[in-house]
Amino acid sequence: MRNGIKRLFCLLMVALSLSGCSMRTVDQMYMLPKRSKDYSNLQSAIDKAMAGLEFCAPLSGDNQQTVQIADVDGDEQQEYLVFAKGSSEIPLRVLVFDRQEEGFLHIDTIESNGTAFDQVEYIQMDDKPGVELVVGRQLSDQLMRSVSIYTFSGGEAEQLVTTNYRKFVTLDINDDGYYELFLLRPGQTETDNGVAELYSMKNGIMARSNEVNMSCPVDQLKRILVGKLLDNKTAVYVASTVEDTSLITDVYTQNGEKLTNVSLSKDSGTSVQTLRNYYVYADDIDDDTVVELPRLVPMIPLDSTNAPERSDLILWYALSSDGAVTEKQHTYYDSTGGWYLEIDNELAPRITVERQSSVFAFYLWKEDYSAAQKLMTVYTLTGQNREEQSVESGRFILLKTDTVTYAASLDAAAANYNITQQSMIQDFYLIHRDWNTGEM
Repeated sequence: MRNGIKRLFCLLMVALSLSGCSMRTVDQMYMLPKRSKDYSNLQSAIDKAMAGLEFCAPLSGDNQQTVQIADVDGDEQQEYLVFAKGSSEIPLRVLVFDRQEEGFLHIDTIESNGTAFDQVEYIQMDDKPGVELVVGRQLSDQLMRSVSIYTFSGGEAEQLVTTNYRKFVTLDINDDGYYELFLLRPGQTETDNGVAELYSMKNGIMARSNEVNMSCPVDQLKRILVGKLLDNKTAVYVASTVEDTSLITDVYTQNGEKLTNVSLSKDSGTSVQTLRNYYVYADDIDDDTVVELPRLVPMIPLDSTNAPERSDLILWYALSSDGAVTEKQHTYYDSTGGWYLEIDNELAPRITVERQSSVFAFYLWKEDYSAAQKLMTVYTLTGQNREEQSVESGRFILLKTDTVTYAASLDAAAANYNITQQSMIQDFYLIHRDWNTGEM
């Protein structure tokens, strides 16, 4: 009897709790969240400061928001930076807001010339509290841009340097824990080669490095990549076009206190990294954290009298800070099909490829180049029956995408060089997207 009363009491409590939930109104159950007081206060402060202005977000780089957050003064509290534009003679504005007990206060405004903000970065350039603000601006001439560095360590924005540029990156080039500004700018005339410079903080003063020439005019710039050299020094890889048919890559690093172009050939006066086409950029091809550079290596055709066009392998090599070259890897690269195949370094000098549409036959010359034997074939299949075609006549699948199936077949001679189905699958890759993009 006592246990029955306990069970009845428990059921009653459950029923009451359920009825309490069911008595909530629809408005209570679906009430929209309210904006926070901080958000409303910040919005009110921005609206007040934006009178006569319009938002003007940076056009490139990682920081393209209209409102950005950074601890620029080093007080361990984030400031809010709003990028805007007005109609005055000095139209660009960076409005800085700080959180106060009573709300948000508009504490500073940076005014500058220009038509738009190009790129914005926040970097730690010295051991003083706060990060430096790097602001790149477009001028009326789209090729000419102006960049300024500001510090807030004194409580308000102080301009440290302003200079012209075509493109800039921020990096810790000497691995001391503090960042520098690396920029490329035009030469004295339109036909002069471009110039590279480095800006860093030295004993609390902004210092400019020596000028180092590019191999081309700056308007031929295509791509900038920051990476490691073979001796683990940080470098900037700058790719430019030559007559729309070649790529030249300049490699900049800091040796001691001097900015140097480690890839510059003293004999030719231009960079030694020259490609006949510009489909392939420098990249970390073997995932060892070191950036490799590509060089075209001509293959000897089976029929030199009837070769349709020159065909090349790509030799990937790495540089040390003293300019020493270390060869790393060979690949066959098909930009149209979007794939590449690693080639054994010992076999690479004797490899040649015959292409017919989307079929690539790989041959190996004898050591005296008197004859060649077929090793393998790669197929790029795009039709509706590509799945069936990829496994017919001894073929096997290398890799599949939504629209393409890549397949291969092996000839008897392949076994003599340890080329197997498994090794081909391991050595087959899709081309990195940024090899064909990343242009300035």
